[in-house]
Amino acid sequence: MTLTAERPGVEEHTSPTPVGAPTSVWRVAVVALGLLIAIAVVAAVHVVQGTADVGVPELWGWLTGTGSGQATAVVVESRLPRLAAGVVVGLSLGVAGAVMQSVARNMLASPDTLAVNSGAFLAVTVGATVGVPSVIAGDLVLAFGGGLLAALVVFALAGTEYGTVRLVLAGTVISLGFMAISTMLIILDPQGAIGLQAWQAGTLSQNGFGTLRLMAPLMVVVVSVTLLHARRLDLLTLGDDEARSLGVPVRRTQLTVIVLAVLLSAVSVTVAGPIGFIGLVAPALVRLGTSRVKGLHRHRALVPLSGLAGVAVVLLADVTVRAVMGSQRAVQVPTGVATTILGAVVLVGFAMRLRASRLDEAGNALDVRGLGVRRPGLLIGVLVVLLVVVAGASMLVGDRMFLVGDLLNWLAGRGGPITSSVMDARAPRIVAAVLAGVALAVSGALIQGVTRNPLADPTLLGVSGGASVGAVVVVTAVPAASFWAISGASVAGALLAATLVFGLAARSGFATDRLVLLGVGVAYGATATVTVLIVATDPFNAAKALTWLSGSTYGRAYEHLTPLVVACVLLLPIAFAASRRLDLLSVDEDTPRVVGVDPARSRLLLLGSGTLLTAAAVSVIGVVGFVGLVAPHAARALVGRRHRLVIPVAALLGAIVLSLSDLLGRTVVAPTQLSASLLTAAIGTPYFLYLLHRSRRT
Repeated sequence: MTLTAERPGVEEHTSPTPVGAPTSVWRVAVVALGLLIAIAVVAAVHVVQGTADVGVPELWGWLTGTGSGQATAVVVESRLPRLAAGVVVGLSLGVAGAVMQSVARNMLASPDTLAVNSGAFLAVTVGATVGVPSVIAGDLVLAFGGGLLAALVVFALAGTEYGTVRLVLAGTVISLGFMAISTMLIILDPQGAIGLQAWQAGTLSQNGFGTLRLMAPLMVVVVSVTLLHARRLDLLTLGDDEARSLGVPVRRTQLTVIVLAVLLSAVSVTVAGPIGFIGLVAPALVRLGTSRVKGLHRHRALVPLSGLAGVAVVLLADVTVRAVMGSQRAVQVPTGVATTILGAVVLVGFAMRLRASRLDEAGNALDVRGLGVRRPGLLIGVLVVLLVVVAGASMLVGDRMFLVGDLLNWLAGRGGPITSSVMDARAPRIVAAVLAGVALAVSGALIQGVTRNPLADPTLLGVSGGASVGAVVVVTAVPAASFWAISGASVAGALLAATLVFGLAARSGFATDRLVLLGVGVAYGATATVTVLIVATDPFNAAKALTWLSGSTYGRAYEHLTPLVVACVLLLPIAFAASRRLDLLSVDEDTPRVVGVDPARSRLLLLGSGTLLTAAAVSVIGVVGFVGLVAPHAARALVGRRHRLVIPVAALLGAIVLSLSDLLGRTVVAPTQLSASLLTAAIGTPYFLYLLHRSRRT
């Protein structure tokens, strides 16, 4: 189960057994029987779990027709629909993931990593908020259209490099953007999107068999049609040219199979929402046995067995959640949270097995000439003025509007009670946005320079996620904890995540694909962990979850800003003083040693500073993505790659971007407030995709 280079620039999955190798029917049958037995055992446990006291005797009574009416009602109306939903979802996603991996020849392809699930969910959310009739068939059509559009966009961005990590990066970032838009729509129209917020993480809870009566037969038909293409999929694993020479219409087959896989994903989303990573984990488990079981690589065996593995994983995840959390609390925990944590572990494992390479091997992707600004001091002055203008507008504009004279009177201490009350509340939010923007931008510049990775971002690399886990652990365990305690826990979480990601990536010289894939896995795991922590301790406090997962300056006071102020005062001078070392590290490994700079020590200092800056920002406003990606790139485009200019320019740009996002979030749909991270995602997602497109191999 490896990715190997068969053509220049393309990493492909190749079967360890030749396509024409004989099939060991009895061994394949043993694997299938083992999966069926595992499913039966887990299903038996699954049915007797729940809030009602219905155990094995009651289940046996229902099966034999001798049970009580109440027990029968609980089993039939509640638990069997949930079990059936797990079967439909697992089978659909397992089969969809298997064929997507085969078409892309990429072990990391799945409905999640190709943004199919998030695209389907976004389409359903749009339909719910704009008033499309909420009927099952309508949801299915919307989910299919959104998922197919997302898949086509991802494949288009990847170009011909389906086998590389580029495909996964494009899908992951598009997925983040789609989920941000979905969250924004839910916040804007909470009545029209009732139930979608809980459904967003994926849940097997059902109200009877209504949805399943339509989805289950459709799933059976689509899986059957997919199996008709098994022979062609076998030949596609040999390569496009070889498959054509054997009479396979390659493009038509690929398009047909992708459409079938997207339709299966749409079925899953319609039934249970976007349950994560089943399409990645289930086929991976089956492919582990291809070296031991002859014929398991053939799609007539691989496809159905991946579906059965998907069923086993979904049901096991649901059973585990209810066993660990308890029946009452487990009602609030989406099944998709458990599968996401499992998928994050698998992503990290795959990252360590991939061949280390960079997305841009033709040259240093950070080697930007800039626009030739001859007077950087003038540019910095213009940015300072722009930041002051944005901050001033933030003080004046909101659910209550003021004039410039009101602001001047407030600054002079002559403001009226209403003016003082409103501006006293707005000022700490503006300061928080400015300082957090500075911290995240400088952190991104440091990480990009040290790792020589143009796609590095504290959020995408999991550092922000680790900080949020640390902070939420303290917030949920000790609700009255001081901000210093929260900041300390945030720092500990960020350092742990950074040690994991950067430590593992350092073995390959911070190769772009491995570093980002490790970070994506850690980020997914952190998000799921935060959700579990909040639901387990305070399931009804949704505002707390949004604070840490969406990023917000709401309710910030000056005393909350102390950790961030201290971090900026101590670490920004260190970052600026080390700008020459950062210039050298961003070139290669040998140049720093030639001029007497210790790469290891400098890397530790700069990565540590970037991690602490991110942790401080997260402890104050939560997770805000893409500021650490966009600001350093924009700075290099303006002043070149010299970090003595990049760092201050990036800091100002980060402050402007986050302050402007916070201003728009507070005013565009006032009195409803959108978190700043939703708007930074709207800016950062297309920019990241542009960078990904620009770094394509030639």
